[in-house]
Amino acid sequence: MRVGGALEHLVGLQAQVPRVPHLALWDRLADYDPAELDGLMTSRAVVRTQLMRTTIHTVTAADALALRPLLQPLLDRTFASTTWGQRLRGQDVAAAVADARDLLADRAMGRTALQRELAARHPGLDAEAVAFGVSYWVPWVQPPPRGLWHGSGAAVMTTLETWLGEGAPGALDDLVLRYLGAFGPASVRDVQAWCGLTRLREVVDGLGSRLRRFRTEDGVELVDVPGEPLPDPDTPAPVRFLAEYDNVLLSHADRSRVMAEGSHVPLPGGAGGRVGTVLVDGLLRATWAARPQGDATVLTVRPSGVLSSAEQTDVLAEGERLLGFLAPGRQHRVGFSEG
Repeated sequence: MRVGGALEHLVGLQAQVPRVPHLALWDRLADYDPAELDGLMTSRAVVRTQLMRTTIHTVTAADALALRPLLQPLLDRTFASTTWGQRLRGQDVAAAVADARDLLADRAMGRTALQRELAARHPGLDAEAVAFGVSYWVPWVQPPPRGLWHGSGAAVMTTLETWLGEGAPGALDDLVLRYLGAFGPASVRDVQAWCGLTRLREVVDGLGSRLRRFRTEDGVELVDVPGEPLPDPDTPAPVRFLAEYDNVLLSHADRSRVMAEGSHVPLPGGAGGRVGTVLVDGLLRATWAARPQGDATVLTVRPSGVLSSAEQTDVLAEGERLLGFLAPGRQHRVGFSEG
């Protein structure tokens, strides 16, 4: 599968940390070359924008245009509950938002620069709160070099329409079906946790015979699209080094399929592709960090429990492969840390 097809299949990749999608694709695609995603971003076929769960995702241009209208109610609701939303309650900010849209269409700028411009045009208005509101109300993208593997740039915004032109909104039915194609079987709560929207039970029920339906051992209904594989429970899953905020960890309300019950997803920050978690036989069993030490790059794996000798061997081998991607041409060392 090519990069564009993978992004479409997964309905985008989590991307708060700019370089994370590259490692997510390396995990999933054979012979992944970061230049392919870089090229798609610079040609505007792929963009960074705010979508599911109000978080930044790397998605195809078509999905950015189709999904943003579907998710706007979530963005409105989320902003209204923030401190900035409370500060603007009861105020008429329509003129300021219109000016902000024009400013962002004219040139890409960060939130602080937008705040200064709004304060100059609308004295007496809470420009800081409006600038934050604009990032929820006005569809935007973060243009390259932000998010490129070979390059970096500030988190500036321009309008989605300026960058991509106009598009048609998608349908909730299609959103649910595409989620299931990537992450099913899943419950209605899982779908809602993935996208952030609520009241999707009616949508799922309305799909009727377009879905397969199952029950978990404790009676929860799971749905899936027809024709998707259901591997044998004993099918081995290879070791995977996930980056921060990987979709696998955040796309279900019930995360017991990937981690022990009661565990929490570790969400370390960073520049992207330098820290994360480790799946061993499909379950979260360790965290990892890669850091330069002298003329070498050292990858340290910290298991959350005991790994068998065979599992340790597989983790070390995959760690070496990861360093070949993260730090080509440098000396590598992979080891375990206790606790």
